[in-house]
Amino acid sequence: MFSRTCLRGAARAIKTPAQQTIRRSTTSANGSAEAFSSPARLNAAGVAATAVAAGSIAWYWHLYGSEVHAGTPAEEGLHPTKYPWEHQKWLRTYDHQGLRRGFQVYKEVCSACHSLERVAWRTLVGVSHTIDEVKAMAEECEYDDEPNDVGDIEKRIGKPSDMMPSPYPNEQAARAANQGAYPPDLSLIVKARHGGCDYLFSLLTGYPDEPPAGVKLPEGLNFNPYFPGTGIAMARVLYDGLVEYDDGTPATTSQMAKDVTQFLNWAAEPEMDERKKMGVKALMISAVLAAISIWVKRYRWAPIKTRKLVYNPPKK
Repeated sequence: MFSRTCLRGAARAIKTPAQQTIRRSTTSANGSAEAFSSPARLNAAGVAATAVAAGSIAWYWHLYGSEVHAGTPAEEGLHPTKYPWEHQKWLRTYDHQGLRRGFQVYKEVCSACHSLERVAWRTLVGVSHTIDEVKAMAEECEYDDEPNDVGDIEKRIGKPSDMMPSPYPNEQAARAANQGAYPPDLSLIVKARHGGCDYLFSLLTGYPDEPPAGVKLPEGLNFNPYFPGTGIAMARVLYDGLVEYDDGTPATTSQMAKDVTQFLNWAAEPEMDERKKMGVKALMISAVLAAISIWVKRYRWAPIKTRKLVYNPPKK
C-alpha cells in the first residue's frame, strides 16, 4: 500500500510541470497570435508584400524588359523615318500609276545590278501594263531553252510566263562586277529589311553630299546613315531628272524613290489588295451572322424569359 501511494505521488509530480509547461506555451501562442493579428501588424505585412512584389517586377524589367541592341546605333544604322504610305492603310490600294512609274525606275536604274527573280512578267498584266506591253518587254530578253538533239542549250525569246532575268549569270560574276559586294535580289526586299518601305525610301534618299567630319570609310564604300555600319557599296543612283516618266510626273529624287519603293512593296505582296477585299467581305459576313444569331437567340428565348409561373394551391 505504501509503495502504491509513493508511485501515485511521483506520477502527479511528473505530470504537474508538464501540464504547466503546455498551459504556458498555449497562453504565449495565443498572445503572440493576437499581437500579430493586430491591424497595425497586418497593414505592415501588406505593405511589405506589395513592396517585394513591385521590386521583383522592377528587377525583372531591368533584366529582360528593356530593348536590347546588338550593336551601337552607328553599327545598326539610323532608324528610318515613319512615312504615311497610302497603300498601307486599311481601305486603300496600290497606286497603279505609281507602280508603272516604279517599274520604269527599276528597269532603267535598278535592273543594272539587282534582279527580280521571283516576279514573272505576266504578273504585271492588269497591274501596271497591258498584255501587249508585257509581251514586248519579255521578248527583249533571252532565256535558256531545252537541250537540242546533241545536248546543246539554245536560246529563245522570253515569254510572259518567264521570271524576270538577272543581270548576272551567277553570284561570282555579280561580286566581280561590284568590287566583291553581292547585289541582293529585290523580289522580297521589303519584307527582308526591318522598316520595310520606310527603310528603302530613307536609304535611297539618305546619301549626303559628303561624309560627316571624322568618318573614315574603306575604299569602295559610300556613306549612308541608314545602312548598318554606315558603309554601303552601292553609290547614290537617283538624281533629279534621271528618268522621264510617260505621264509627265516630275522625276525628282524623292518621287523616284517613292515610286520604286511602292513597286517593290507590290513585288513582295502582290496579293495585298485582294487580301484587303477579303478582309472587308469577312467583316461584312461576320456582322450579318452576328445580327442573325442575336435575333435567333432573342426569338428562341423570348417565351422562356417572359413566361409567368403561377402556383394555384389545391382547394381544401
